[in-house]
Amino acid sequence: MADAQTLARRTPVLTPAASTRATKVTPLAPAARFSLRIWHAESQPAGSLAGFDFSGAINTCSGTAERFAARLGPDEWLIVAPESEGAQVRADLEQGLAGRFFSLVDVGSRNCGIRVLGPHARDVLNAGIALDLADSAFPAGSATRTLLGKADVVVVRATQEESFQVECWRSFAPYVHSFLNEVAQEFD
Repeated sequence: MADAQTLARRTPVLTPAASTRATKVTPLAPAARFSLRIWHAESQPAGSLAGFDFSGAINTCSGTAERFAARLGPDEWLIVAPESEGAQVRADLEQGLAGRFFSLVDVGSRNCGIRVLGPHARDVLNAGIALDLADSAFPAGSATRTLLGKADVVVVRATQEESFQVECWRSFAPYVHSFLNEVAQEFD
């Protein structure tokens, strides 16, 4: 019998829908997601660990759209990887951080991701986010925690393309997804 955590992670909270829009709002497949907190500056990883680069400044991310580490604060990272890599990522991080003061929490059953992709992706996000998402202010490799409408989200732009990943709690996902889809209709 499958455990509750595995079932929660694998049960999609949002149903992907076919779209012919230029700007697409797409729920992402389940993924391994971890919240990493490291309290002492001398304990923070320098460089690469478990295949992730932790050397970036606050509000940056490194990696690809499917596998990245986003630094959200002086002691906080959101780590996302394909679900099949979750156990190995966790083991590698725990081994690499052994002897340091840290907290590594699996948030894969709490969080889900939504991709906003296309020529009006910034406009769609800016309907609910009061941040400058222009290339000069939010280039590829950027990440931040913010509000989208009434929901707490993390916005990640891992690549150069007009693609943003919105990470939110599962309980906020229907609201966030509906909000983004409704705004995207304005650009059809």
